[in-house]
Amino acid sequence: MLIAGNATTTTIQPGAKLSPRLFAEVRDFAYRTAGIELQEGKQEMVAARLWKRSRVLGYESAEAYFDAARRDRGGDLELDILDALTTNFTSFFREPAHFEFLRKKILPTLRNRREFTIWSAASSSGEEPYSIAVTLVEELGDAAYRQAHVRASDISTKVLRNAEAGIYPEERFRNLRDDWKSRYLLRGKGEQVGYYRFRPEIRRMMHFVRINLMEPLPGDGPFPLIFLRNIMIYFDRPTQERVVAAMTVKLEPGGYLFMGHSESLNGIQHSLEHVQVAIYKKAGRLEERA
Repeated sequence: MLIAGNATTTTIQPGAKLSPRLFAEVRDFAYRTAGIELQEGKQEMVAARLWKRSRVLGYESAEAYFDAARRDRGGDLELDILDALTTNFTSFFREPAHFEFLRKKILPTLRNRREFTIWSAASSSGEEPYSIAVTLVEELGDAAYRQAHVRASDISTKVLRNAEAGIYPEERFRNLRDDWKSRYLLRGKGEQVGYYRFRPEIRRMMHFVRINLMEPLPGDGPFPLIFLRNIMIYFDRPTQERVVAAMTVKLEPGGYLFMGHSESLNGIQHSLEHVQVAIYKKAGRLEERA
């Protein structure tokens, strides 16, 4: 449980701008902690979001909330403020060309493996990794439940908890095929009317873990495919290069890196081959058996 502090500073009202000093401190905090680059012109957005969270948590001002979060290194408040400063927008099967490429170009090679894991490295509230899991089962059949795994990571423990539950409002599935709904989802009853939950066999394919891409990555892998979509927009050029280099190390020879369609590696030093829009490949060849 988050416990508010008792600092007494001037409350920042919605729509007000942060002082230049405080905005500079928030920018420095976001960059050092998560690589997030808050550009000039974001003062009102940052002020509104910090003010909102400060009221929810019982702080007397946005500045008091920020000061408490800054002291709470690695704790709930630090993660809460990072949630407030980022936008966790996503959807099921977002950028469908990527899932078609996975189905047609990558999974035929992985089909004969005893086991493999695909990494969703900025999984947010879970729509992306669940879309991956459904694609795996659709292409590989029931064998996917035994051989395929999806690692879903994010810096936010809050969104990871929600994703792990696998429960979403019905409207989030309005574009999902009816036969997929019956095959992969359970309809909520009683208090859960209007919600769907992914079936247990799909949820068992998932492994949710908090990973900050600014910190040393776990020692597992390598992976045949890493989704790194719609996160690079938060990083400056040096951070982008550092993250892409770390992801490249984590790819198998011949492995693929998927980025958001509004992102590219233009102007970034890297060793990957551009395959098509927002898809890059590491040198080498994916092995059919590993």
